Amino acid sequence: MRLRQLSMLLSKLEKCENPDVSLEQYTTSGELAARWIFDIAAFGDLSEGTSIIDLGSGNGILGIGALHLGANRAILVDSDSRCCEVSRKNAESLGGEKSCVVLESDVSSLDSDLTDIDLVISNPPWGRQKEKADAPFLDLIESIGVVSHIMHSSDAKHIRTRFEEAGWSVEKYGEADFAIPASFDHHRSSRGVTKAGFWRLTPP
Repeated sequence: MRLRQLSMLLSKLEKCENPDVSLEQYTTSGELAARWIFDIAAFGDLSEGTSIIDLGSGNGILGIGALHLGANRAILVDSDSRCCEVSRKNAESLGGEKSCVVLESDVSSLDSDLTDIDLVISNPPWGRQKEKADAPFLDLIESIGVVSHIMHSSDAKHIRTRFEEAGWSVEKYGEADFAIPASFDHHRSSRGVTKAGFWRLTPP
């Protein structure tokens, strides 16, 4: 599948309505999701047969995109029941050949068999509303212990420090504008943009 095809497909997915400000539920655009997934594949981390888990999956856009680019299995984890329902609807378009499991759970209390995971993808909360809101996501990533790709605020310093101290290899490989529509009351303009950064984390 070409980049443009994936971008168009992901842009058509149903979005989570009435986002929760406390959970920092910002929608990832189809174009940005497609470009990021292609970058992950370019590292050799996403290929035919890969089993992935998407932590904080929202409407499922990243996991579903990974399935279309070759992954054989995707576990989508989100604490919001509304988003989980949207993810299930979006995943139905894949047919029955590939496995897409949606888990409604807070990542800090995820109770599931996470063996045989090859890749973690996550766009966790950046901590703009609640300090250290990303900590449970980073804890789980370290616990799973496989190659992981994170999208976070570009100026985040703690990701490199935390994982390098744990013996992981950390590479920040890109940045992109992340559009934030005026979904929440504290947004004064109709559309804002912040800078997102992309990290590849490799366990020791």
